[in-house]
Amino acid sequence: MNTIVTGLFNDGYVPIMDGVTITVKNYAFWLDKLLGPTYVVTPFVPNHKDEEPFPVIRFLSFPTIVRPPYRIGLPDLDIRLQFLLKNRDFNIVHAHSPFAAGLLARKVAREKGIPIIATFHSKYRDDLQRAIGIKPIVDDQVKRIIDFYYSVDHVWVPQESVAITLREYGYKGPYEVVENGIDMKPPADITPFRNRGAEYLGFPEGVPVGLYVGQHILEKNLEFLVRSLPAVMTAIPDFKMVFVGKGYAKAQLKDLARDLKIDNRIIFHDVIYDRELLQSIYARADLFLFPSLYDNAPLVVREAAAFKTPAVLIKGATAAEVIHDGKNGYLSENSLDAFSARVVEALRDETGRLQVADEAQKTLCRTWENVVQEVKNRYLDILARWA
Repeated sequence: MNTIVTGLFNDGYVPIMDGVTITVKNYAFWLDKLLGPTYVVTPFVPNHKDEEPFPVIRFLSFPTIVRPPYRIGLPDLDIRLQFLLKNRDFNIVHAHSPFAAGLLARKVAREKGIPIIATFHSKYRDDLQRAIGIKPIVDDQVKRIIDFYYSVDHVWVPQESVAITLREYGYKGPYEVVENGIDMKPPADITPFRNRGAEYLGFPEGVPVGLYVGQHILEKNLEFLVRSLPAVMTAIPDFKMVFVGKGYAKAQLKDLARDLKIDNRIIFHDVIYDRELLQSIYARADLFLFPSLYDNAPLVVREAAAFKTPAVLIKGATAAEVIHDGKNGYLSENSLDAFSARVVEALRDETGRLQVADEAQKTLCRTWENVVQEVKNRYLDILARWA
């Protein structure tokens, strides 16, 4: 088998930015270089033109009401899609979602007689609970998700703690851990990046800065984060906070900051698509504040670490598996007082924080090129055994 053609299927892609989008984008970029032609198959987004160095196949979709800008895919109603996929000689397909795109990947795999891998990325029950809110219906949908993972040939998770969630949902089958990477190369000297970030934000050196990057949704415990800030700002009068991203809860979080009378010390920034600018924002921050109990293996924690900004997370959270308290990041008990105190403690201990920052950069920053080299070898092994 000389040329390997891969299909990556997901229910969200650029311009919808989240950790799974970034994962799929980097899989596609590096697989296209290292293995062979790689296609991303994903729902259509109006007014967006794909300009990737690899082909993106879009299928019919309509907007969601509860989770804009995400869209619900309708591949079975897209006649053009059936023709496009029929003429693609996929050797292997990889689903990064258990919904419309994942079901389409499974259909393609079965029709072509090729293996399908599915990665379990997210805490889907939390999403469904918010969108539907009726437990029997949510339970039924979770069962359908688990049935999907039972129906594929290989199940992957990005870190061991994510498998705990998968088990909690009811999946008892085999799985493999395949880590995520980052597309930001850790610099030996972050000073130029830090200087650019300081100029862009208007926060000169000496101003302590906290940072959050990601979706502005309540599932990520952002109300908790905003409520933790007054205590930090009282203890450290110069402290500033930056939120980068967008989501349905952004206006609510701004209102909360206003009610707490801290809005003049917070920047709520939109999504930053310029990755070089985002690197500078990471570099300018002193701590990355991420109290989410929802995320499984957040890329943003690793991206921040690449620019020597250690994270503060909640002890026991799935996302916190890779953090060793006081070594390459900070862990807090799950309370406002404890979280605020941990942030203050880390900011006041500059010498210790710089040591933690160095260790975070050393231990949390595996490149996507390295990760996808492993993925390539796993694909080839799967295909050899499949043959």
